[in-house]
Amino acid sequence: MSLPQTCDVVVVGLGAMGSAALYQLAKRGMNAVGIDRFSPPHDQGSTHGETRITRQAIGEGEVYVPLVLRSNELWKELEAETGERLLVQNGCLIMGSSAPASGGVIRSAFLERTQKSAIAYDIPHEMLDAAEIRRRHPQFMPREDEIGYFEPGGGYLNPERCVAVQLELARALGAVAQLGTRVISVSPEGSGVKVVTDQGELLAGQAIVSAGSWASSLLGAPFARLLSPARQVMHWFEVDPDYARHWSQSPVFAWGHGPSPNDFFYGFPSLSGSNAIKTAGEQYDAFVHPDEVERTVTPAESIAMYETHLAGRVRGLRPHAKRAVTCLYTVTPDSHFLIDRHPESERILVVSPCSGHGFKHSAAIGEAAAQCMIDGTSKVDISAFGLSRFSL
Repeated sequence: MSLPQTCDVVVVGLGAMGSAALYQLAKRGMNAVGIDRFSPPHDQGSTHGETRITRQAIGEGEVYVPLVLRSNELWKELEAETGERLLVQNGCLIMGSSAPASGGVIRSAFLERTQKSAIAYDIPHEMLDAAEIRRRHPQFMPREDEIGYFEPGGGYLNPERCVAVQLELARALGAVAQLGTRVISVSPEGSGVKVVTDQGELLAGQAIVSAGSWASSLLGAPFARLLSPARQVMHWFEVDPDYARHWSQSPVFAWGHGPSPNDFFYGFPSLSGSNAIKTAGEQYDAFVHPDEVERTVTPAESIAMYETHLAGRVRGLRPHAKRAVTCLYTVTPDSHFLIDRHPESERILVVSPCSGHGFKHSAAIGEAAAQCMIDGTSKVDISAFGLSRFSL
């Protein structure tokens, strides 16, 4: 398919945010073109790996709660329309010290802020002591000074299917998805935006740049110094048969166990037909260029994951990973989202480098981006994610 020459809105990057934005634009009758250098859903960015946690009370800040609540509504609408299962609400358990040390910008007082969000938005939840966590979920071994927040409405999303479904619906509604096409530049041009690609040029009325870890190099200043791609690793550890039932019925979980931002890991139940669970830590000290990231995960990295996070905290997992893959976070200086107009053009909207906690919000972010293109503003307040909080 050749690249169209003009459109109302172009969406650069069709991962979590871009696929949602393209669908929402097409749903509202816009002449929209989406461009991606790969063929989403793919495993080169931030939107892959079978599962992504979703939770309604957001420890990163109450400002995120309207986004995730609206996203849950949108996932359910998509499920009803397509018959796909995208959202599984099997519960979410967040564990940590009852007297936590500061652990980075968004992880400090994470449990406390999660509970505060739940209370503010009347989200059903329970607070559990260590003994109750062990009684309900024998696979977890919290210390006596650790507690848990349990949210029955939390769970996980299927990121690949979420992206695929929204792209399929967008195409059915008339949008163009131009895949295998590398965007070289996005710049103001007269009363619109010129997008130069390796397949030709396109002139759009407006542009949404949702290029994830490639946004930094594509957009230049001031984004180049605000957006830092970070290599992450996801591991799948085999479940011991004696704990198969516990892991298959497990909630998703997140566990902060120390003062460093890296003292944090999360995981999922074993999925149907699988005898392994996916789990991962977070690395904020391995910044990379997305075209140069080391995609191979060494056995030593999985061993370190087990020894640093899993050993002594979970039961019923074999110590050697069955497989492991990389993904990318795009981290801002304060680890919060960035959604704002480009300082050089109101017609270019930069959407959500999410610092590793964005997928759960992506359906609503896509809707908000489409509303900004069509109505000039979004129904959900996204002003907290603007550039003005940084010194430019």
